[in-house]
Amino acid sequence: MRAVTYDAYAGDNSRLRFGEVAEPKVGPGQVLIEVRAAGVNPVDWKIMAGGLDGMMDTMFPVIPGWDVAGVVRALGADAPEFAVGDEVMAYARKDVVHAGTFAQYVAVAAPSVARRPDTLGWAEAGGLPLAGLTALRCLGRLGVGDGDTLLVHGASGGTGGFAVQIGRARGARVIGTASERNHDYLRDLGAEPVVYGDGLAGRVRDLAPDGVTAVADFVGGQLQVTLKVLARGGRHVSVADNTVQEHGGHWIWVRPDGARLSELGALAERGLLKVEVAETFALDEVGAAFDASRHGHTRGKLVILP
Repeated sequence: MRAVTYDAYAGDNSRLRFGEVAEPKVGPGQVLIEVRAAGVNPVDWKIMAGGLDGMMDTMFPVIPGWDVAGVVRALGADAPEFAVGDEVMAYARKDVVHAGTFAQYVAVAAPSVARRPDTLGWAEAGGLPLAGLTALRCLGRLGVGDGDTLLVHGASGGTGGFAVQIGRARGARVIGTASERNHDYLRDLGAEPVVYGDGLAGRVRDLAPDGVTAVADFVGGQLQVTLKVLARGGRHVSVADNTVQEHGGHWIWVRPDGARLSELGALAERGLLKVEVAETFALDEVGAAFDASRHGHTRGKLVILP
């Protein structure tokens, strides 16, 4: 099958290769997915740079990619949840970094897989799993609901945009930070936008004089602002700054979870969650997709279409 690989850690794209590799074996409890779309996430190129070497084992050559949407083509032993031909999506992270989703096929544990909702096209479904599950887990840990005022740092990014929509679906008022060019986009999602940067805490306080009750940080470096705007008894989480744990917050690392992914699919079917696809790339353009992700100013999701 065709796939993108790298055979050693690198902080740039110099080790990326596009070519033929062996098709994955389909173990017990797994499904073989023919990849129709695979979302690009910052963790993909950070792993390639060795950023998670202290946390996860790596077996080279590595096929990068943790997001997938596609069609079930084969079943391993005892995988009754799905049938050949099912259209599915998954956050396909495994215990060892090796066989990812930037390929024609990927084998994924059945409990990590959910059915693709009809309301999401392939690119949209491929961009949802990791970022969507991260947002869902963050807001779940915060217990966001009616009566909350939620501040989202990095609200126009892939994960932040999902957090805005999930927060609104749960009845919260949402304030989102973004560059001014993305403010209309945030308004369309249901957020009240504020410009990030110097003076952010004051701008948030202008909108919420009594403080916000919950904060979700998807960019890092925002702890001091968070502590300045958080109301007494407020809750906060971050996916990018583990020092929040020293200040009563939670550092979030999302798990593959097909059942929770199905919750996101249900929101999409109800018209409460949309996936903004910023740009798509062919399988042999993964390097360009990584460059776009590294640039860090993408609104929505970058997606590989094999």
